[in-house]
Amino acid sequence: MSQSKSPTANLPEFSVTEISSALKRTVEDAFPYVRVRGEVSGLKAHSSGHVYFDLKDEKSVINAVIWKGSVRQLKVKPQSGLEVVCTGKISTYGGSSRYQLIVEQVELAGLGALMAMLEERKKMLAAEGLFAAERKKRLPYLPEVVGVITSPTGAVIRDIMHRLQDRFPRRVLLWPVAVQGEKAAAEVAAAVRGFNVFPRDGLPRPDVLIVARGGGSIEDLMAFNEEAVVRAVAESGIPVISAVGHETDTTLIDFASDVRAPTPTAAAEMAVPVRAELLAQNIDFERRLLRCFSVGMERRKDTLRHLSRALPRADQLFAQPRQRFDVAAERLSNALRRNLEAHRRHFIQAATLLRPQGLTNRLAQGNERLVVLSQRMGRAHKNRLGEAARKLESLTRILDSVSYRAVLARGFALVRGEDGSLKRQSAQIASGEALSLTFSDGSVSVVAGEGGKPPAKPRVSAKKSPGKQGDLF
Repeated sequence: MSQSKSPTANLPEFSVTEISSALKRTVEDAFPYVRVRGEVSGLKAHSSGHVYFDLKDEKSVINAVIWKGSVRQLKVKPQSGLEVVCTGKISTYGGSSRYQLIVEQVELAGLGALMAMLEERKKMLAAEGLFAAERKKRLPYLPEVVGVITSPTGAVIRDIMHRLQDRFPRRVLLWPVAVQGEKAAAEVAAAVRGFNVFPRDGLPRPDVLIVARGGGSIEDLMAFNEEAVVRAVAESGIPVISAVGHETDTTLIDFASDVRAPTPTAAAEMAVPVRAELLAQNIDFERRLLRCFSVGMERRKDTLRHLSRALPRADQLFAQPRQRFDVAAERLSNALRRNLEAHRRHFIQAATLLRPQGLTNRLAQGNERLVVLSQRMGRAHKNRLGEAARKLESLTRILDSVSYRAVLARGFALVRGEDGSLKRQSAQIASGEALSLTFSDGSVSVVAGEGGKPPAKPRVSAKKSPGKQGDLF
């Protein structure tokens, strides 16, 4: 009777890797490109540059990953709790038997989510103090150089140039940037920081910056809500005027800038005053200055005339000073005469003291005293040297009495180790250790025997090998 075959005997056999690869191809072929809407959770940016997170709704969760190369190209960065629409393809990861969404693009799921993200970013930057009023810098009254950061081909730069030309022509440095798209935020931030490191290449440093863009939807203005742009504006050492969008448009750069303008044209008006008004004001100031000067001079003339009437005549003013001068002159003449007489007497006395005989006597007395003092100094020096010699001899005898060399002279020896350390006990000496014995007349090198102790019976070598070192024990 033949045994019936199992119904699964003809099924092909796969390895784990083969079945995993087959599932991967099947899933990727079925979902080559999809858009998935959900809430971001478990966001994790890996050190490799990849970003891992989960997309979830009320019932399900799907793993998602954004490769490093795609992260830099994202218009919207995923944030935990943000509702987004992710575009990419479905694939599997055989290492853990799960499927995942390979994300290539992230979009916000509606205007409400975008506003919520911007509000959260605004709170975070405000908490760091980037919007604080004390950080704001005053605009210069009349800048020499105006730096403009905007698109070189739009109407914005033409409006700014025309308005500056009408009000007060100034030198303008344009830093061309993209004002919309993936590269806009990085270029605007680099332009703000670039202007702050001027002068370079012969270009002067601007006194004020205008960051401008025309109107558009909130998505079009997203570059000016990016954290990099806001931080660059807040860190700028040059005052910044933000002129992004129309009057009703508000971006985060408006809070970080020093002054917000409703339009690019208004920003140009804030940057410079009206030249004609300045000229008229200067003429008015000049006219008022001349009028005030004339009135002041007339008042001073009147005051001077009134004061001159109250002053006494010149001869009355100088009569008493002249009298005091005459008295002082007479006193000075008498004093000079008395001083000359006193000096003449002093000269006569000094002349008598300077006679040759007196000087000779003084020199002789000085020589005699010098001889006596020299003899006294010699005796004192000899006595001091004798006393010092006796004291030195006494100290030498005391030193010799306490010196260890006196002990060595009585037959003792000083034992030192190879490193120069003093060996006071036999327990400190190891067998075979090189030692140095110091006697009263010199030192000798020896090697310690076994255990550092002498053998029971001394052994005397009949013949000592030349060049061998003696044994201590």
